[in-house]
Parts: sequence; C-alpha cells; structure tokens
Amino acid sequence: MKARRLPSQGGFEAIFFDLDGTLVDTAPDMVAVLSRMQIHHRQEPIPYGLARNSVSNGAIGLLRLAFPQAGEPELKALHAEYLQNYSNALCVESDLFPSLRDLLETLNMSKVSWGIVTNKPKRMTDPLLEKLGIVGDAACVVSGDTLAERKPHPAPLLHAAEITGVAPGKAIYIGDALRDIEAGRAAGMATVAVGYGYITDDDDPHTWGADEFAADTMALGQLLLKAVDVKSS
Repeated sequence: MKARRLPSQGGFEAIFFDLDGTLVDTAPDMVAVLSRMQIHHRQEPIPYGLARNSVSNGAIGLLRLAFPQAGEPELKALHAEYLQNYSNALCVESDLFPSLRDLLETLNMSKVSWGIVTNKPKRMTDPLLEKLGIVGDAACVVSGDTLAERKPHPAPLLHAAEITGVAPGKAIYIGDALRDIEAGRAAGMATVAVGYGYITDDDDPHTWGADEFAADTMALGQLLLKAVDVKSS
C-alpha cells in the first residue's frame, strides 16, 4: 500500500474545513438557543461547557443531551423548534476561531483553494457564512444536505474535491470529530484533527487516526501553510 503523504511534508493544493468547532465557533449561539428552549420547557439549562462540547453532534445531539427523557415523536418536534429558533439567531456571537480569519486571507492572497464540508444543513450554513463575510472566498461549500450522504461517508469530500478541481490525494481535511477524520481518510485525503473544538471529555482526538494533530489554531495555521508551501509572515 502506498504510504500516505503527511501535511507537514508539503505539496498539497487544497484545504477543506469542517465548520462547527473547526473553522467557526458556533457554540455560543447554538447553546444559547438550547438554553432558551430548556427554560421555555421549564427545565434547568445544562452547563454551558457540557453543551459546548457536544455541538459537533448537531442539533439532535444537543437535544438528546438536554432532553434525555424525550421519545422520538417529542424529539422530532423539539428538533423542528430548535431549527426554527436557531435560524433566527445564527450569528449573534458566532465567529471564526482566533487567527483563522488571517489564515484564510493568507490562503486567498496565495491563491490556495479552500472550502467547507459540513453536516450542517444548507439553510443554516449559507446565511452563517454570509454573515461572517467568507462565503465568497470559499472554492466550495458542501452542506449536510447537498448530497444524499453525509460524513462520515466520503462522498461530500469527494464532491468538494471535484468542485475545486483537485485530486483528493492533494487535499487536506481538518475536523474536530472522529467522523471528520473517517470521512477524510475514506476519501483519500490527508487529515488533521484539532484539539480546540467541541470534544467531549471521554473522547481523544489522538485515537482518531488522523495524519496530523493541531492543539490550537496557531499550530493549525503553521501546519497548513507548510502543507501548501506558503511561507508564514
């Protein structure tokens, strides 16, 4: 079997990011919506830190955590309520993680393609990216409902590579969940796991099988610029 090329070895042509917990810190808004719902349903909101670490599991994951006694019919109704409330508060406090806006600007100036592959629905993803002012610079945005398959299936990442015009083996995928790394590896991309995202206490990014690990956004930026052969300023 051919050895996988590591991002730290350079020679890559495109970078794809997971969204929630990797590129954008959406937890403040997602957890705020959850807390308001719990109060509305006369429940004590769960601690912010506990909810934050579960944001990568999406709305359903948050609702299962906050309403553990809910059956499937009730959970379905809660999910619809959550999505409606969240759609009205997508970008109140959400922002790119520290230093990542500068990283994207460097990639833009260096004409390095970058994109987003997320399980977040398109009707949430596009308005969020527009409010953050980065949607126009992305080579592609693949949302959770762009295709029939979602991560950890590799199809969304292969679709991103096709749109961008880059071979999967020349691309890197970065994420803060096991499903991200599984999808990236299955697509034949190099993978980077980040340690600053939404990771539960019983999970360990070092066990996901990623090609590289970045503990914080500064380390991630340095690693990615080296991967695409761009000198950091």
